[in-house]
Amino acid sequence: MILPLYHFTTLPTYHLPPYHLTTYHLTTLPPYHLTTLPLSTFYFLLYTFTLNQLSLHFCKILAGKEDNIVMDATGYENLEVLGAREHNLKDINVILPRNKLVVITGISGSGKSSLAFDTIYAEGQRRYMESFSAYARSFIGDMERPDVDKINGLSPVISIEQKTTSRNPRSTVGTVTEVYDFFRLLYARAGDAYSYISGKKMMRQTEEQIIDHIMSYFAGGKLTIMAPVVRARKGHYRELFQQLRKSGYGKVRVDGMVEDIVPKMQLDRYKIHDIEVLIDRVVVNEKDRFRISQSIMTAMREGRGVIMCLDGDGNLHHFSKFLMDAENGLSYDEPAPNTFSFNSPYGACPRCNGMGVIEEITRDSIIPDPSKSISRGGILPLGEYRDIWIFKKIQAILRKHKLDISTPIRKLPEEVIDVLLYGDETPVAVASKKYPGTDWYTKFEGIIRFLEKQKSGSSDKIQKWLKEFMVISTCPECEGARLKKESLFFKIDDRNISELARMDIKTLADWMVGLEDRMTERQRKISPEVLKELRKRIGFLLDVGLDYLQLDRPLRTLSGGEAQRIRLATQIGSQLVGVLYILDEPSIGLHQRDNHRLIKALKNLRDIGNSVIVVEHDKDMMLESDHIIDIGPGAGRFGGQIVAEGAPDHFYSGDSLTAKYIRGERTIPVPLHRREGKGEELVIHKARGNNLKNIDLKLPLGKMVCITGVSGSGKSTLIHDTLFPILNTHFYRSRLTPLPFEKVEGLKYLDKVIEVDQSPIGRTPRSNPATYTGVFSDIRSLFSNLPEAKIRGYKPGRFSFNVKGGRCETCEGAGLRTIEMDFLPDVHVLCETCKGKRYNRETLEVRFKGKSIADVLDMTVEDAVEFFENQPRILRKIKTLNDVGLGYIHLGQHATTLSGGEAQRVKLATELSKKDTGKTLYILDEPTTGLHFQDIQHLLEVLNRLVDKGNTVLIVEHNLDVIKMADHIIDLGPEGGEKGGKIVVEGSPEKVTRSRKSYTARYLKEELSR
Repeated sequence: MILPLYHFTTLPTYHLPPYHLTTYHLTTLPPYHLTTLPLSTFYFLLYTFTLNQLSLHFCKILAGKEDNIVMDATGYENLEVLGAREHNLKDINVILPRNKLVVITGISGSGKSSLAFDTIYAEGQRRYMESFSAYARSFIGDMERPDVDKINGLSPVISIEQKTTSRNPRSTVGTVTEVYDFFRLLYARAGDAYSYISGKKMMRQTEEQIIDHIMSYFAGGKLTIMAPVVRARKGHYRELFQQLRKSGYGKVRVDGMVEDIVPKMQLDRYKIHDIEVLIDRVVVNEKDRFRISQSIMTAMREGRGVIMCLDGDGNLHHFSKFLMDAENGLSYDEPAPNTFSFNSPYGACPRCNGMGVIEEITRDSIIPDPSKSISRGGILPLGEYRDIWIFKKIQAILRKHKLDISTPIRKLPEEVIDVLLYGDETPVAVASKKYPGTDWYTKFEGIIRFLEKQKSGSSDKIQKWLKEFMVISTCPECEGARLKKESLFFKIDDRNISELARMDIKTLADWMVGLEDRMTERQRKISPEVLKELRKRIGFLLDVGLDYLQLDRPLRTLSGGEAQRIRLATQIGSQLVGVLYILDEPSIGLHQRDNHRLIKALKNLRDIGNSVIVVEHDKDMMLESDHIIDIGPGAGRFGGQIVAEGAPDHFYSGDSLTAKYIRGERTIPVPLHRREGKGEELVIHKARGNNLKNIDLKLPLGKMVCITGVSGSGKSTLIHDTLFPILNTHFYRSRLTPLPFEKVEGLKYLDKVIEVDQSPIGRTPRSNPATYTGVFSDIRSLFSNLPEAKIRGYKPGRFSFNVKGGRCETCEGAGLRTIEMDFLPDVHVLCETCKGKRYNRETLEVRFKGKSIADVLDMTVEDAVEFFENQPRILRKIKTLNDVGLGYIHLGQHATTLSGGEAQRVKLATELSKKDTGKTLYILDEPTTGLHFQDIQHLLEVLNRLVDKGNTVLIVEHNLDVIKMADHIIDLGPEGGEKGGKIVVEGSPEKVTRSRKSYTARYLKEELSR
């Protein structure tokens, strides 16, 4: 069927760019309506499209069935995934609507990440790599195609995962979001400089302004014009004096004294000197203006933009073309953006190199127990007394002061301890063993000074040993600001850049309101564009619920969810269109109160023309989405199927396990009785770190305790930065320094503390759950005891992929090769020799129950429980992994592929497999990360078993299913940042719900009423 042409002659025209008028196919149509094509373009389409395609689409339009067909550059209305079989996916077909917010949910291990990341994202990444030239690809290698038949309608993909957080201590919230970069630009161009000596505003003057000032201020008086050539430096400067003499200068001012330049003149090379060359001596009057001008210009040239003038009364005056304090001559370099960067040598504090903290060896770190004597190991690095040279020296020093080496250190005078630690220039007599009756006179450099010298140039073993005595403390020079002194004295509205970086985002946004009104006229002219960008980026951070973070907060201290939301804010700021975003549980660490802000941010990303896929378990996120896909019904091999899908209304009424939990048909039952506990308490008095307001933490023992509160209220500060370091130092003598507090009581009721956080279990693909839990050592021992292994003489080391012998030497046992991509994340490709098995052929020939060591590493935890059912030592550790909801992960799964929540549960399983004492405190940080409602129930059963044995479980959590199960709740707040840091309410869940000040109480009341 050919359509009549007159139907299109009256339509509005749309002029295509010339490059569109090439071979054009339906699958690459740009995003505009077909009905807006002009007649000339329609004739062109008749020739380039097949008749059937044209007839089909235009007939639909004329019939009114598709009056609003809009296709983007892919030519597809939906994202179609056909025949996906990656990992446990069961050859599924999925159609995801484009430009919508799609939630993929399901129980842990059902295949959500396999679909979203290992199939859709992996294919997008592979297609991007294929766009490189053949020459570039020859260096990279080919990326393996995901196990899928076909993916249609795939846009450029950006993945925002939990595990991509930078571990670099120099990466901060400000640097990653670029907010700090814009502040650096603002301060470099609009900041006012102040002297760090006098506190006065520094000025810069042109040569004309300097001349006019001198002519008016010193009129009629005597004046000596000088050019500073050396300022506060050591040296003899013989060559400098020779050069000045050759240039025609006759006098210099050395350290305040005027001297003639004579042949072979030189100074004391070990003393610090100031040298100025005398340019002219004049009486200031108008008729000598030309002479004075020439002298000033000469002085400017010799002094590199700085001159000094000595008046008749002997007073010194400074002038400069650069920023200078006229009172004392202090000058700054011209500010540039890197002047305010702690990652640049031009801006970083020289003491801590821009880190804000220093590692130092202190008296307390090497003398932990002053009641011991030196002979009994009171000085930790020396150990107990031995007949060696350093002890002979110490004995000589003590003998000089009529003391003994067996005297307790606390009874030694302070001056003697200072000599022992920091040395003394006075030689001491040490009796010679080789020549009896002879004394060696030698200086003692001090134990701390000796250890400090070993920090540079020593072996790795020595460096590791030194770490035991190092304490991390705030840099005394910059006081944690990271910047050099000069950079901290550039101000806008009486604040330096470090003060802004220490504000939380909400306070910073408030400070920027009406900032132009508080600026000078010059600053207002310079700053509009920079302030516009700053406000936009700060607004994005507020939109995703990160108002409690500070710009100087290190990125490595953030939870997986916080790091994701920062990257999300950055992506919103980029304003890209036509992109597919895939996120992995962005609601982690977010209080229910702030959930709507995150959902709104995701919808904004969708509304500007992007597709958003979120792997999520959050109820609010599901109900606010456009489309839900539920994968299940079980984990591992029991999952990988589409259980239910559709719009929230349709999904809500379905029969899937997730839908039943959302409707409330299935719930995690609230306990009938709360535990009474042991009647003992651990109490921390006056905790005041970060935003904590001198609070007293009373932790009842023998209960499950939840620490709750809005994001930024002080939960991590109280538990991870105060409580845990106190306990860790007490039980294990660690070097962790707790944040400030007054005292702690109740330590006698505990004998062990275990913290289970979300940090990775390893940084490389070599780390995996089997090695971390220690079960792999038992598995290797099992294989080495097999008859075949004994015949071949294989020991347990043969089955290790970290040592030579049994491993594949091409990939050195990693199973993968790492391709460095410079500015892009590194890419891991399968080893072409062992195909990911890690071992050589001979090692793989040893089999247990028909499985090689590589087959065992490739098993899921669930399969391994059945496989090793008759190996109790191995079974105990693997079964614990299964109990915490990790039955779907593989024993040898690379640590880099585990989410923060999975890594935490691997750690939890490792600790649970050990014997408890009944007096252990377990500290968990959001253990429900990545868990479905059903999995949370399993986790709670495990934690309840621990508490029933008399242990205490302390959980920092936002999930209401966990909070309602607690015996005791401590709610911090009421807000985040500076408005938080107080205990709002504490007690049983029922008591907490009666609080009117607590946000947690409001949502908990709704949950309990269900």
